Amino acid sequence: MAFLSDTLARVKPSPTIAVSTKANELKAAGRDVIGLGAGEPDFDTPQNIKDAAKRAIDAGKTKYTAVDGIPELKAAICAKFLRENGLTYTPAQVTVGTGGKQILYNALMATCNPGDEVIIPAPYWVSYPDMVLLAGGTPVPVVAGIDTDFKITPAQLEAAITPKTKWFIFNSPSNPTGAGYTRDELKALCDVLLRHPQVWIMSDDMYEHLVFDDFVFTTPAQVEPALYDRTLTTNGVSKSYAMTGWRIGYAAGPVALIKAMGTIQSQSTSNPSSVSQYAALEALTGPQDFLAPNRALFQGRRDLVVSMLNAAKGITCPKPEGAFYVYPDISGCIGKATPDGTVITNDEVFATALLEETGVAVVFGAAFGLSPNFRVSYATSDAVLADACKRIQTFCAALV
Repeated sequence: MAFLSDTLARVKPSPTIAVSTKANELKAAGRDVIGLGAGEPDFDTPQNIKDAAKRAIDAGKTKYTAVDGIPELKAAICAKFLRENGLTYTPAQVTVGTGGKQILYNALMATCNPGDEVIIPAPYWVSYPDMVLLAGGTPVPVVAGIDTDFKITPAQLEAAITPKTKWFIFNSPSNPTGAGYTRDELKALCDVLLRHPQVWIMSDDMYEHLVFDDFVFTTPAQVEPALYDRTLTTNGVSKSYAMTGWRIGYAAGPVALIKAMGTIQSQSTSNPSSVSQYAALEALTGPQDFLAPNRALFQGRRDLVVSMLNAAKGITCPKPEGAFYVYPDISGCIGKATPDGTVITNDEVFATALLEETGVAVVFGAAFGLSPNFRVSYATSDAVLADACKRIQTFCAALV
């Protein structure tokens, strides 16, 4: 339509949300559908956090707050970064937004000019490139395939950097692959960044507490203190604390950047929900004892899904270090046909046929910048996952 902004033509709706919407529509129509598209824990928000929100409501803490967060929450975020990451920040270096997505968006809107390049390892979270485009920048994907466990190499990063590079977006453990960079792997990337002082680092640490086996989480400013002054360390309560709907994300970085992000937020949403902020305060300062058992449950689900998908004909599924996703390769299915004659030409056709024939909803790999793959979110029960994976096995076995 002629009255719509030209900016709209540069972006597309979120494919992950689209898959969940389609699955819900089919369920409403009576279909037996298993949705493995949504990236949110199936656990309920812990009771102490819900109770803190209720107390905030009863105490009348339902008014406007400071644009980028209440002082108590900022102090708790500072304490969290020191306690868990060895990073020292002051409240002036902290911002709180309506979810991690807004934090990233604010940073890009506050810093990107036309022509600025943003390096994004692929496979990537679907929103990164579109947020860069909305901010007027140019996304520069750097593809890491299954041969490097979906992790980019220092040589790839070095080759992607130009005088126009403004940001490097780093996400470990990753959405969509669950791949986590070891401390040594991260240090090698940091060594490259040290040679390019014009490049800022945006570290998306949303899956920090969801790591498995003996993997140890680290973040760039922690691994290389010399990058502290040009790193935005972002996080939130959505995944680890099962608080996706509460919409609280946060970040810490240089004061000038934090102030600029606050300016963007002041003219868009203003403050995050006051009640959600008090809930997040409890999340960060209250008991953390539920994190370990939740992590163990997710690890068991990972092992179940990896095992069953690797038993499916034509699928190779690496075992990720964290998050709650797997990103299986379907090279062995490409070119084959379903019993009704549909030729699997790419991962989008695969995902569409899988949904229509088996009722299993997954997100196709092209949405994340690497094909032929698909993403499974295993944030649901063992029984549901086993059923879904069995259906995938049957679907693949029928391809000829």
